[in-house]
Amino acid sequence: MVRFLIPILMAQSQFDQLDFLNSFVAELPGEETADARPRQVPGVCYSRVQPTAVREPRLLAWSDALAATLGVARPPAAGRAVDALAGNLVTATMQPFAARYGGHQFGSWAGQLGDGRAMSLGEVLAPDGRRWEIQLKGAGPTPYSRRADGRAVLRSSVREFLCSEAMHALGVPTTRALSLVSTGDAVVRDMFYDGNAQPEPGAIVARVAPTFVRFGNFQLLTATGETDNLRTLADYVIRHHHPELGAPSAEGYRQWFAEVCRRTAVMVAHWMTVGFVHGVMNTDNMSILGLTIDYGPYGWLEPYEPGWTPNTTDFSQHRYAFGQQPQVALWNLAQLGRALTPLVSDVAGLNEALNTYRDTFLTTQHELLRRKLGLSTGQAADAALLADLPQGLTASEMDMTVFFRRLSHLVPVLWEPAQEEAAFEELVESASYLPEPGPVHAALRTWLGRYAARLRQETAGVEAIRAGMLAANPKYVLRNYLAQQATEAAEAGDLTLLETLLAVLQKPFDEHPAHEALAARRPEWARDKPGAATLSCSS
Repeated sequence: MVRFLIPILMAQSQFDQLDFLNSFVAELPGEETADARPRQVPGVCYSRVQPTAVREPRLLAWSDALAATLGVARPPAAGRAVDALAGNLVTATMQPFAARYGGHQFGSWAGQLGDGRAMSLGEVLAPDGRRWEIQLKGAGPTPYSRRADGRAVLRSSVREFLCSEAMHALGVPTTRALSLVSTGDAVVRDMFYDGNAQPEPGAIVARVAPTFVRFGNFQLLTATGETDNLRTLADYVIRHHHPELGAPSAEGYRQWFAEVCRRTAVMVAHWMTVGFVHGVMNTDNMSILGLTIDYGPYGWLEPYEPGWTPNTTDFSQHRYAFGQQPQVALWNLAQLGRALTPLVSDVAGLNEALNTYRDTFLTTQHELLRRKLGLSTGQAADAALLADLPQGLTASEMDMTVFFRRLSHLVPVLWEPAQEEAAFEELVESASYLPEPGPVHAALRTWLGRYAARLRQETAGVEAIRAGMLAANPKYVLRNYLAQQATEAAEAGDLTLLETLLAVLQKPFDEHPAHEALAARRPEWARDKPGAATLSCSS
């Protein structure tokens, strides 16, 4: 008997029909009274809150890819689902809360911070059995808003929505974004903290992660002597996200910290090999799961410059510049380790976990760079080859994304020694912000010769190497000027570029010949345009 296999499509729910789980509220101590007055909130891990209604919520953007993972249907532009995504509708199973945490900001202890404009609605159980916490960013004031209004503007919300999904497509560990909703309300912001506050369109992003717990959640509990709460929170994270560690114990906490170090190292190694600069690596912006979180004044290297930061607030220190990120992450992990000492008296064991970070970062970065360069097998000289590349990229002011993508296409040319110079000239012309030939490019030319010789030692075929490199080197990243253009168009009611960017960035390794302009180097006009190159923490 012939049996026909008929695929069964799992029905998708509208967002307002989802059944929310509430483990954070149920299992951790919290403040039950929904009082949004800014204040110190001792003795709890969260405060119950309610979103503040907005005037006219409307769906601007939606991630079909994430929605499929969650089992959620795309909603119409307005209606109950969008009301829930904007905070105008709190369903029966939602139990909104704002988490309490502290952190080091630019190296200084800031005390209580917390979710000042983010509210978690709870968790949903995806069709594959995984739990995802859904959080509205920009949904109104909470006890942790301090002197702010709890809102977010369209420009920062467009950037977070697009970059969350773009980073996921690049293979970088990250939080996700489901929707972008305009509110119909104006939000006043001083974009560069220069006394020139202006009303801007408001927006709300529904962002998604297994959990939004940060280093700062643990730091604040230790700083205030709340050891029982510290233990309860650690047990919660381990129980839900590291069940393999078993029942709570001092050794289990140490192993968990080592895993946090490992995941953080993997994340930062990915940042460094795609040219991403986070911009605000405060400890309250560090995910306990090693995910990229809080997309504020981020940027991409244009041109390659280890000392570059996209954050105007950091111009005096350059603490969070591209080249500083590996060391800053280690410093942040050390602060987390100190916060865990009430649970792990073996400080030597915590320090050993920090060595896990160092080793994992170096190993992961080395492996990612070898893939980007098409080197399938390691040789003793490879370490020096990889280490010398940044000098040439910096001196030649190479656009990192364009350089690696163009290098991938040039593999067949580099296979012939007589064609090296032609390949080099094409690289400079296509990827350098200093396109004229000259001695400034000497370091890169020397490196390219060494690389070409090493490449020709590979046993794989030329086309196989080229294909592997194209799969490791994206053609498209979310450049700041593109995000700014999409924001300006959206403010004028045109969502075309926003939709195009989302589609292209969700497949960043494809060629997309109809959208070549989105892969170009940063245009000269964008060098100093507000929002198109650097930004502040204002959002």
